[in-house]
Amino acid sequence: MTTVAAHVAATLAAHVDHVFGLMGNGNAWFLDALERHTDAEFTAVRHEAGAVVAADAYHRASGRLAAATATYGAGFTNTITPLAEAVQAQIPMVLVVGDEPTSGPRPWDVDQISVAAAVGARTYTVGRADAAATTAIAIEHALMGRKPVVLAIPYDVATADVGPVPAVPRPRRPVPVAPTGPYAEAAISRVAAELAAAERPLLLAGRGAWLAGAGEALGALATATGAITASTALGRGVFPDSRHDLGVAGGFGAPGAMDLVREADVAVVLGASLNQFTMRFGELFAPGTTVVQVDVAPTATHERVGTYIRGDAALVARALVDELAGHERSGPSWRDTVDLERLRAQEQGEATAPDGRLDPRSVAVTIAGMLPEDRVVVSDGGHFIGWANMYWPVAAPDRMMMVGTAYQSIGLGLPSVAGAVAARPGSTIVLTTGDGGGLMALADLETAVRAAGGRGLAVVWNDAAYGAELNLYGLKGLAQSPMRIPEVNFAAFASALGAEGVVVRDLADLDRLAEWAAAPIEERAFLLLDVRISGGIVAPYQEEIIRMNS
Repeated sequence: MTTVAAHVAATLAAHVDHVFGLMGNGNAWFLDALERHTDAEFTAVRHEAGAVVAADAYHRASGRLAAATATYGAGFTNTITPLAEAVQAQIPMVLVVGDEPTSGPRPWDVDQISVAAAVGARTYTVGRADAAATTAIAIEHALMGRKPVVLAIPYDVATADVGPVPAVPRPRRPVPVAPTGPYAEAAISRVAAELAAAERPLLLAGRGAWLAGAGEALGALATATGAITASTALGRGVFPDSRHDLGVAGGFGAPGAMDLVREADVAVVLGASLNQFTMRFGELFAPGTTVVQVDVAPTATHERVGTYIRGDAALVARALVDELAGHERSGPSWRDTVDLERLRAQEQGEATAPDGRLDPRSVAVTIAGMLPEDRVVVSDGGHFIGWANMYWPVAAPDRMMMVGTAYQSIGLGLPSVAGAVAARPGSTIVLTTGDGGGLMALADLETAVRAAGGRGLAVVWNDAAYGAELNLYGLKGLAQSPMRIPEVNFAAFASALGAEGVVVRDLADLDRLAEWAAAPIEERAFLLLDVRISGGIVAPYQEEIIRMNS
């Protein structure tokens, strides 16, 4: 453990237990040291993009620091799209890469620092005398800023003998943002009074509330106010009592549930950025609704917010509960007067669409009834994201992850399986992907099959098209041939890699999923369902986008 690469491996391994990557010239010595001299596990992927994706999914499913590795040059540039996604999604990650030698760039080198900076990731370059310290600083930056960082090892430095690994200070970790000061105190008091007086209070929570560990406090706040609850797509399951929950707010929500949201007189939003999809492009709340936002951002993140409280969602929720102790509520709660189960029900769909292919809604409903209860759902991006998000419930936000949506990308689904498997070794990992994104990530179908084995299930929504583009631009009259994909047999791909592939043309073909789910894990192979759906059924969230672009 005397080389620069070994110093990086040892320091990083003190803070991570899993690294995902692909070996090349630039990171070979780092991976050798990681494998020989640390306890960190390594999962090999088949494309460098998959290394960052798997690490991203690992963090989302575990909450732990993510780590990935790739070589320099072409290996590094292959990581850029998922690196941009990780920046947008605020994923703390260290990406260890090779880099040009200190003597200067070679013909195949690029300015990696500038490339990383262009997507919002900072680079730390280790030297002969500071490899361990620089690694610790990079880790601290990732944790404190909730952002991925690039840790570069120059090619001619990696094997330099620099002695034993020195002791370095432990990286700092973020502390909860407390709602302090006279404004915050007055705002909490005022919001508590508004909630106490509200006839139709609503609580909406997002991924930020989950990261703050606010679940218990949110449950107490919902009880104290008698509020109906809802969540963002990335916050599903954050409220501990689902009986009073409307499900996902925004385009993934049921029409009746979203109509009820507009009846709220006071809405408190905790740990959610209120992006355009959650806000239904500004139509989520009625004009007369008082909207309060609680978040750690410097200021409110949507113009619809009337009162903003900067603070950790758990701390603010507890403060509101304490403040509400001095207020008396009378009469039945709003949530006790509404049939929430009926309102949150989604359209069930027909067995087949008019074109004779499967209706994705009925497929989603059928699959939902067959999935193992202990599951983690990982999703690629694309038109199909509506089906899993609308029809497949999950127990908590760390059991549903959409890698790619923050950066509006597709093709990042399959590598997510490996990260989720490492984070949740006892759960069934369910991938939902489209045929377009599935083809882009096909190299890491092998990774998913190898990593998950009988605990892995992939549902490919195969409509022989780039569905989002077809729905949006095809309807505008643009040429459709670039939006079409020749129908691909994904089941055959899966079988070639040792998985079980099933082409699903009829709902009865899904009986194989029920048999698979009932079998012991050790007797199962990775199962891929190649579901031949109709492209004519448009997801509701996509209809909202179409309306906004028409």
